[in-house]
Amino acid sequence: MDIKISSTLQKSLDELSRRQATGAQATLEDFKEMLDNAIDTVNDLQQNADQLTQKLATGELKDLHQVMIAVEEVNVALQLTMQIRNKIVEAYQEVMRMQV
Repeated sequence: MDIKISSTLQKSLDELSRRQATGAQATLEDFKEMLDNAIDTVNDLQQNADQLTQKLATGELKDLHQVMIAVEEVNVALQLTMQIRNKIVEAYQEVMRMQV
């Protein structure tokens, strides 16, 4: 199982760098789409880890390693998501402190 968020973010960043956005609105939409995709990926990873945990608890799945890897993938993806959120909030606060 690969950590999908890193590849999703990388694809989105590559796509943003290739495009020549024609205005702030286009850039904003691209950024919004990238964040939506990343959050959806984290959600998918969480649902997968939940399903694997349930299967392990019911005895349908015997491989504890597979479950632990899925849970750790979610943990890393969630930590990355929280750091991105923190940076966005920090950038917003910096913009709000600017003198006009």
